[in-house]
Amino acid sequence: MPEPQHMPDLRVSLVQGETRWHDPEANRAYYGGLIAPLRGQTDLVVLPETFTSGFSNAAIARAEGMDGATVAWMRQQAATLGAAVAGSVQIRTEAGVFNRLLLATPDGALAHYDKRHLFTFAREHERYAPGRARVVVAWKGWRILLQVCYDLRFPVFSRNRFDPAHPGQADYDLALYVANWPSARAYAWQTLLRARAIENLCYVVGVNRVGTDGNGLHYRGDSAAIDVFGQPLVECGDAPAVVTATLSAADLLAHRQRFPALQDADRCVLVGAGEEPGDDAGATPAG
Repeated sequence: MPEPQHMPDLRVSLVQGETRWHDPEANRAYYGGLIAPLRGQTDLVVLPETFTSGFSNAAIARAEGMDGATVAWMRQQAATLGAAVAGSVQIRTEAGVFNRLLLATPDGALAHYDKRHLFTFAREHERYAPGRARVVVAWKGWRILLQVCYDLRFPVFSRNRFDPAHPGQADYDLALYVANWPSARAYAWQTLLRARAIENLCYVVGVNRVGTDGNGLHYRGDSAAIDVFGQPLVECGDAPAVVTATLSAADLLAHRQRFPALQDADRCVLVGAGEEPGDDAGATPAG
């Protein structure tokens, strides 16, 4: 089956903010103010990683549950804006605390992805539980791969593959990365976002924060929406910004038809990533 021809374009808003340190209530108010003008103007709003606290092991003490204030806030924002809203927060469950990327839609639905690759360099693995499943969600006819920060360095996990339920289709169209990526490694952030788009024949959106956090780490943003050729559609500098990019479905489908490199890709399975040996494609169903 060929790629679907009825996909609409997708408007994605990148919200690059200066997250307040360990202050969920203040961050909800701050980011709420930044995104309020987007009502009716976008399809998907993307906030940074750990947008209610900053990237902090100490913030685990205030981790919320799925019935907490931030999940309710995201659902409310999605309903008010008429758009999906995505961003990661610390979520406590019976299995531990996860760095969980949430995606709320206006109809009240909520999808999530738990960060698989924990940042041992910052001892994230000592406090947080690792996710297992590779998650692709469907929104407005687009299939979106959810990823968090350090996941960007592991291309096998994000490899675009053919969807076993729809032979001939890649299993996602947009890879979404939310991050707290320090300025010291800014070149890696910029380069890897482009690499993921090129190798996976997809759009990539990466949203990072700005400012200096409570650990003294500086973040310069560099949030961007990258097209299928690895070229930026929009780029943010080192200051708070809200920008919207329109992702062209026609350009995506035309590129995949003109340059069908995915059909030559190696078939592999990630054992321990929600996939079973013998599953040649290994795609996670959209939800």
